[in-house]
Amino acid sequence: MSIFKISFIIVLIAIASGNEFEFCEVPDKYTDSSEKCTARNYFTQKRYILYDVNPPEGFNLRRDVYIRVAIFLKGLIKRNKEFQWQLVLPPWGNLYHWRSEHIGLQELIPWGDFFDIASLQKHVPVIEMYEFMEEYSSGSKELQVDCVYNLQNDDEMFETGKFEDKNEETDCSRDSLPYHKLDHQTYDGPFWGYRNITAKKVKCLKFHGVASDLYQNLRPTQYRSVMFDHMEIALHDEYGLKEYWKARRSMRYNTELYNMAKEYRRTFLNSTDKNDKTERPVDWTKEKSRRNVKGGPYLAVHLRRRDFILGHKDSISTIESAASQLSEKMDELGLHVLFVATDAVPQEFEQLKSYLARYKVLRYVPSLSELKQFKDGGVAIVDQIICSHARYFIGTHESTFTFRIQEDREIMGFSSKTTFNRLCKDKNKCATAGQWQIVW
Repeated sequence: MSIFKISFIIVLIAIASGNEFEFCEVPDKYTDSSEKCTARNYFTQKRYILYDVNPPEGFNLRRDVYIRVAIFLKGLIKRNKEFQWQLVLPPWGNLYHWRSEHIGLQELIPWGDFFDIASLQKHVPVIEMYEFMEEYSSGSKELQVDCVYNLQNDDEMFETGKFEDKNEETDCSRDSLPYHKLDHQTYDGPFWGYRNITAKKVKCLKFHGVASDLYQNLRPTQYRSVMFDHMEIALHDEYGLKEYWKARRSMRYNTELYNMAKEYRRTFLNSTDKNDKTERPVDWTKEKSRRNVKGGPYLAVHLRRRDFILGHKDSISTIESAASQLSEKMDELGLHVLFVATDAVPQEFEQLKSYLARYKVLRYVPSLSELKQFKDGGVAIVDQIICSHARYFIGTHESTFTFRIQEDREIMGFSSKTTFNRLCKDKNKCATAGQWQIVW
């Protein structure tokens, strides 16, 4: 029997016994020639990409980061067909705007509670975190990610204003790094709130560039699983282009959320898909370009308050000014019903209604059972769906909540004139909102 056959049998025995048997050096375009691979890694073709985002970032910015990672994965699949790449969806939880404390902790929420997973999978292969944990750990209660890259901005670039692509491993600062070394091959960390996840390696990466620049860090013959923390630092590869809109179109919501919004529109807004010409194919890949959508007989506004009052004080209007602008536009359009999506405190909403007493002013208030089932994130999506179906929409400048509504309206086929509008700080004294129209 040849030496090769003997070695191969030994490898198979090692795999069957569950041992990681270091037998090969397999250099490729992702690895240094000195890097070794394990038998398990070499013969298992599945590779997993995980990611996380800076904790303070909100729900709608995180949706944008997903698009960056999905496009990154789409390009990776085209580029490297040797492995079966899968994107692990990070669970949701503990976000700034989720303030309904009476329904309990809002953490470790799977994507399926908010989005249609089958729809996402028509664009790229994704799996929920709990599915990854079951599949990757082979029944073990403990799970260890092979490598975590902690992405960091290069402060020098921001000081000098000279920006250039960078992908450079650097020493990790213990003060800023949320990962802690437990032993020579175990790092503890936040890991979305799971207590049974650790990492074998943690590396800090000074990074500036598009997401696809991270291809070189995957090293699939060495790592089965790679996590990128602070993925919001990586820029879009194709922002606003065809592939961007494919990823965005795949982000259909959970069917129950659509049904909740549909029932509210029918009951309170005299709005149905048939009358509003907003009927859509179930499969997003079957959608076609159009600009003939009418929308329901109401005006919708996203009135952002709370943190924006201070953080964006140069562009946020007073309640009285907002009411004046809304009244003028409704009279112009001949509309008498206003739907308001807002994070305003109840007193501010009542103040708005008092200024608009001659109109029907509504906001979506979920039942306790709806709130418990779909949490604050689901309620926000219902708000966005209702706004996206309005005859005319007015948003808040620089709000990602507004951006997502505008994207939904572009996908559905509304006229851009009814979509890209904003409240001004002072009546009629602000520039027209920018437009990023869909590319089919």
